[in-house]
Amino acid sequence: MYYGTKGWYVAELKKLGVRYHEGRKLESYRGHVLRNLLLAQQEKLKEQ
Repeated sequence: MYYGTKGWYVAELKKLGVRYHEGRKLESYRGHVLRNLLLAQQEKLKEQ
């Protein structure tokens, strides 16, 4: 998998335990949405 691709973002989010967002599977989202989700999840982890 190449860094920054849609599949990479899906894999990274799944490592963090995220499978769905707003009732939809991650795979159904476009790459830029997944990037924003990943950044938000990483910020949450830094705060904790």
